[in-house]
Amino acid sequence: MKLFIVTCLRESQDDVAKIFKQANIHVFSASPIIGFRDNQQMDIMDSWFASGDQKMDSMMLFSFTEAKNADCGMELIKIFNKASGTDLPIRCFIVPVEKSGL
Repeated sequence: MKLFIVTCLRESQDDVAKIFKQANIHVFSASPIIGFRDNQQMDIMDSWFASGDQKMDSMMLFSFTEAKNADCGMELIKIFNKASGTDLPIRCFIVPVEKSGL
């Protein structure tokens, strides 16, 4: 089992949901988040909390799924990002799940 995590701008949420469906990921959760983008170097000791010039309404979507579905989702997101040509791509991560209470 894998934890498939995706972050994107709120405007891309529907595209990500379609990608999940194509990757055979039919059960997932979504949560709104605020993304920060700061092009200046920041010393982490100066400020514990994120700060930046730009705030972006973002989403985090995630699912516990089979490895093959997570891999497929990642490949579909890579293809989507390449085709969209945006400088704010959809980001995805696959995290192994060592144990489950199921």
